[in-house]
Amino acid sequence: MQRILTLAAVAAIAVVVVGCGGSSSSSSSSSAAAPAASGGGGTLTGTVGPGFTISLDKTSVPAGAYTLTVDDKSDAHNFHLTGDGVDVKTEVADVGTKTFQITLKAGTYKFICDPHASSMNGTLTVT
Repeated sequence: MQRILTLAAVAAIAVVVVGCGGSSSSSSSSSAAAPAASGGGGTLTGTVGPGFTISLDKTSVPAGAYTLTVDDKSDAHNFHLTGDGVDVKTEVADVGTKTFQITLKAGTYKFICDPHASSMNGTLTVT
């Protein structure tokens, strides 16, 4: 009896894990289907420096509430994200990690290093 219960528990956990994994994969690979099904939201990670580099870990996400964590690795740069209702940035002289709570609406958002905006920039598409 105990063996049957153990097998049932393992099977139930496997179903939950596979179900969660499937949902995650489909939302990251199909941005058009994700907003209609459950909306966006989650985490975004930005990095600036130490050289003349700036990046965001995703180029396209569904609209929703996000936690943006920025790893600012240089006192010569900053990370500045702007778009519909969003205007957050790290300070040029600061080095370290900073976290922002943001809500992204459909559209295009820009991230730049203010002192080097012509060469250190990128975009985030929100669907």
